[in-house]
Amino acid sequence: MAESAVSTVLGSVGTLEVSFLKDELMRLQAYLKDADTKWRSRNARVAVLVSQIRDAAYEAQNVIEAADYMKKRNRLKKGFMGAISRYAPLPSDLVALRKVGVEIQRIKRKLDEIFVGAEKMKIDLDNTGLVEHEFPQDFGVMQQHSQDDVVMVGFEDEHKELVDKLVDTNKSMLSAVSIVAMGGAGKTTLARKIYTSSRVKEHFDTIAWVTVSQTFKGIELLKDIMKQITGKKYESLNQMLEHEVGKEIHDFLLENKYLVVLDDVWETDTWEQLNRKGKAFPDAANGSRVLLTTRKEDVANHVQMPTHVHPLKKLDEEKSWKLFSSKALPSYKRSVILDVDEFEKLGRNLAKKCDGLPLALAVLGGYLSKTLNRQAWSSILFDWPSTKDGHMMRNILARSYKDLPNHYLRSCFLYLAAFPEDYEIDVADLINLWIAESFIPYTPNYKLEETACKYLTELVQRSLVQIASETRELGQVSIWIHDILRDWCIEQAREDGFLDVIDKTTGQFGASSSDKLISYRSCFQNLSDEISPGAPNVRTLLCFKLSSVSLPKLRFLRVLRIEDSRLEGFSRVIGRCIHLRYLGLLNGEGVTLPSSIGQLLYLQTIDLSGTELDSVVPNSLWDIPSLRHAFLGRNLFSPPPPAWSLRRQQQNKLQTFHLYRTLVGTNWYHDMVIFVGQMKQLTGLCIYLGPMPAGMSVRLDANVIEQDPMPILEKLPCLVLLVLEGYQGQTMTCSAKGFPRLQRLQLGKFSTEEWTMEVGTMPKLSRLQLLWFSKMIKLPQGLMHLLSLYNLELHGMPQISEDDSTLKKLQRKGCEVKLIS
Repeated sequence: MAESAVSTVLGSVGTLEVSFLKDELMRLQAYLKDADTKWRSRNARVAVLVSQIRDAAYEAQNVIEAADYMKKRNRLKKGFMGAISRYAPLPSDLVALRKVGVEIQRIKRKLDEIFVGAEKMKIDLDNTGLVEHEFPQDFGVMQQHSQDDVVMVGFEDEHKELVDKLVDTNKSMLSAVSIVAMGGAGKTTLARKIYTSSRVKEHFDTIAWVTVSQTFKGIELLKDIMKQITGKKYESLNQMLEHEVGKEIHDFLLENKYLVVLDDVWETDTWEQLNRKGKAFPDAANGSRVLLTTRKEDVANHVQMPTHVHPLKKLDEEKSWKLFSSKALPSYKRSVILDVDEFEKLGRNLAKKCDGLPLALAVLGGYLSKTLNRQAWSSILFDWPSTKDGHMMRNILARSYKDLPNHYLRSCFLYLAAFPEDYEIDVADLINLWIAESFIPYTPNYKLEETACKYLTELVQRSLVQIASETRELGQVSIWIHDILRDWCIEQAREDGFLDVIDKTTGQFGASSSDKLISYRSCFQNLSDEISPGAPNVRTLLCFKLSSVSLPKLRFLRVLRIEDSRLEGFSRVIGRCIHLRYLGLLNGEGVTLPSSIGQLLYLQTIDLSGTELDSVVPNSLWDIPSLRHAFLGRNLFSPPPPAWSLRRQQQNKLQTFHLYRTLVGTNWYHDMVIFVGQMKQLTGLCIYLGPMPAGMSVRLDANVIEQDPMPILEKLPCLVLLVLEGYQGQTMTCSAKGFPRLQRLQLGKFSTEEWTMEVGTMPKLSRLQLLWFSKMIKLPQGLMHLLSLYNLELHGMPQISEDDSTLKKLQRKGCEVKLIS
């Protein structure tokens, strides 16, 4: 009914005109997909045309969506006005539709001008050809290129030596280890591998990592360190003076054995600047350490404490080949190469050209692994530039970037420039951003998230990104991009008008390098002044560590991600951002989520991780038909009434739902079970129930799950990850056909004494974690029915011994069992 009502009014606008605009949009997008080579030809007239086409395509997309939005909104309206709007257009709709009509006519005139201009330049927009979506051909497992494997090829001895020095118990006074080498030699990668090693994490009470860079402010680095070691939010640190921050760090570290990593230090007085307003890093004679990386030897020797300087040498010829071949000719590819000896001969010569630099070897090897053609390898060797400075690395990067299979993947790679230097990027978050940006195309038989994972795997295999860390029990993976690659991405993104990055600490300012191209994406980082993005047509706004962000009316915003920053004016404007796909408010305070959030009918992801709202999460959020991922953090949330849940079950597209320690009322659990039970597409569910955060004056009627949750949850057909905490029942049952796709299960603080598992339940479960099952005196025999189980961890369950009969049987069938106190 809504469609017919609006379509009637569109008679004045012209439904055929909307269809025409959609066709023209597809035509323009096809040209833009094929525009890379045209733009890189550096033809100024073509550059202007590309810019005009992109502007027109975005404007057309906005208009088409505005018309579609009215249909969706009327379809979802409730009550008397909802009934009216389904049969006849409201006056407000008439006004809006007339505006749409005016916009369509304006864009049509603009398109006519573009086509006339293209004709004069003899560019045929009709024959550009739709660039088909190519899947990367090689889908090797991402873990084949696991965490920082670059450093483990060639630097094994250095890794062990430096870890030994850091954890040396014979030296109690505060001391430093400095790693010195040129850019791309592996300093940061080696330092990160050391920082994340289990020996280091177990030895020190607290650890912190900060990236210094060429331009930095001491107080900002200190605030970063303080946040990491104390857990305080940046917003609460904004009003503190430098000496106050330094004193609080000093007092905290005085009681702890600590490791502080200062990465990418350029100036000899950096250590003095960090300690100038008070000795932030005390020597408590407890074996605390500082790890420093730098390109300058005088910087490495200038730290005012006993220092071991470790010059990181370039890789020799044999180690260079070992690293290069692990990337270019991995074992899973060698078996299908007929003339592998010829490739090895060419590869050894190419490896020599990389001058022993691990980054160059890894990126070139990753690129060539996708081009297993002897002629191509020979051509690269023949055309190799004679210089051995930064131009070599840029040449390799440009080749690898140009060789990416399609424009979607190139956009995904350039997007990494939006994250701060050395930032650990959560893979799930990155994928949600890519999808919101429309970088991930629809592919038959694949979810968008699955296609995005394949894209990420492609970037990892090419060594354009590296795995930073993986929390295996929850399947959480993070990546990072080398600062040399990031700098290249920032420059390329600016040049293309793809993204503007404004970062005070690294000295990166300004807009696109071409006055012909307007960037529709902006990223602000590490700014102490209040910012208010002024471009009215901006589609993406990302902010990291800002003192204050004031949101103007950004009508066409599609991605908003604010992290570690104060946000002003949010509740006033957010309801009007009808095009929004992604909303991320991370580690913030003082934010109110208004009921108008329900008007964002295209919203796919909301992430409130680490943010404490000044309001309850409104139930209007669940009126959004496109919502796929909801990370609600520790915020107050009450599930909608059961009648609502049952009415909306066909519209529920939620795939991920995370909730931590929330208010639980009398009917909360009952309503929650029904609410979750309607999420038929849910793949990831994490719910922790416990005490409220300190300082909140809220009375808890209950803080536990009272009924067996399994009979409801096991019916979710797509669930692959489940994290649950707080069940107080004595018995629990998983039926024969329950949890058909569940792969990872973590249960905590259960009072279960008897857990029944029928034959056939959880057929794909591979990892199981049980935490603090205080009343379970022996493992359930039903665990033997879990045929795919290969990893079981028991935390805080001393009553289960290694003599447990079920435990022994599991071990005999090959399951790894860990008892962790």
